[in-house]
Amino acid sequence: MNEEQLTQLVVDAIEDVKGADIKVLDVRGKSSVTDIMVMATGNTARQVKAIADSIVVKAKAGGVKPLGMEGEQHAEWVLVDLGDVVAHIMQPSIRDFYNLEKLWGEDSPKAVEK
Repeated sequence: MNEEQLTQLVVDAIEDVKGADIKVLDVRGKSSVTDIMVMATGNTARQVKAIADSIVVKAKAGGVKPLGMEGEQHAEWVLVDLGDVVAHIMQPSIRDFYNLEKLWGEDSPKAVEK
């Protein structure tokens, strides 16, 4: 599965569980960890966990084994690592506080190559 297909799979999984405010950021050149970050909001811990679980289930069904999932115990912010695509699913207050779109968006500096 290529990067574009994997990104669409993540977006579809989020939409299936009614995730809100989905943003896809290309962070190539800014991060050595991943190429694409997908961010979305879930209104409750239960919804955040359900969205993350949906991503994992769809990824596995598509032949992609997740590298890891963090934060599912409290589900204020759950990160699903699929390698080239990383999904951040957050409750509204957490998303507002960390404002990853500003940190990783177009205005953020490019990573320095060493």
